[in-house]
Amino acid sequence: MNIETKERLKSEIKSLETDPFKSRSHAGIKKLKGTKKREDLYRLRVGDYRVIYAVEDNTIFVLEIIP
Repeated sequence: MNIETKERLKSEIKSLETDPFKSRSHAGIKKLKGTKKREDLYRLRVGDYRVIYAVEDNTIFVLEIIP
């Protein structure tokens, strides 16, 4: 992963602090269906990468970054 991509991912993950549920024009957010765990999981799309995260009590947990 190049430095530009890393910085973009960091920026988009940081922007989740404002509203972790609202899609942006340059980064789509989607609630994942069919998760077996009790918490709701979300996917943030940033270019060719996907960030899987959960929100619990106003805390964002990044679970995985997938190319």
